[in-house]
Amino acid sequence: MIVLQTIAVAFAMFSAIPVPQFEWNEKNMRYAMCAFPLIGVVIGAAWCVCGALPLPGFAKAAGFALIPVWITGGIHLDGYADTCDALSSYGDREKKLEILKDPHCGAFAVIRLCSYFLAYFALCTCVSFTPRVGVLWVLALVLERALSGLAVASFPMAKNTGLAHTFATAADKTVVRRVLAVLAAVLYVGMAALGGWALVLAALAVLWRYHAVSRKQFGGITGDLAGWFLQKAELWMLAALCACQWGGLL
Repeated sequence: MIVLQTIAVAFAMFSAIPVPQFEWNEKNMRYAMCAFPLIGVVIGAAWCVCGALPLPGFAKAAGFALIPVWITGGIHLDGYADTCDALSSYGDREKKLEILKDPHCGAFAVIRLCSYFLAYFALCTCVSFTPRVGVLWVLALVLERALSGLAVASFPMAKNTGLAHTFATAADKTVVRRVLAVLAAVLYVGMAALGGWALVLAALAVLWRYHAVSRKQFGGITGDLAGWFLQKAELWMLAALCACQWGGLL
């Protein structure tokens, strides 16, 4: 029962998929970050269904771009937009953290979101779906969430409130780090075996950037920064996927 509650907590927080509602407590939140990658499996499965359907090229690309938004409810995009606003302010650390808490969407967030979707959709039009590509992308979506959970359990927090702090405080960090590190290593090997080593490098590069920016600009990570990381990782891995196909590696 605790396992099912743990999965339900992860899906209730990080997806728009209807799940049974449980009161969050110490037991069902302890390993919730370990269940977070399962959302990547669901998104990847829907992505593969879209890829297998006999749809026109642009319609299929639109499906590829919108499926993650529909399934997550846009929670990570919200963090991406807030972080873009904060980084574009060029204010001090306190100013940036204040912007993250502001519920309003600034001009820079709108500009970055429009640019993001334009780039994402353009890359999706370049994807030639095959079963191999589908499996590789499922692994990529799981990997980015494993790395995000690993960061929450490992990186310093920017503040003592917020979503990331709540999950980090409730987590058994030692177990979460070990489970997600092993999962990430297995995914690295699987993706490289499928010819997706470029996607692995892209994910690691964005993770390094996430760590550097969060510490220098904010003094640690927040839930918004975690969303920023996920969206950046997804975009760059998608670019790497297209590059692998163009280069004849897939």
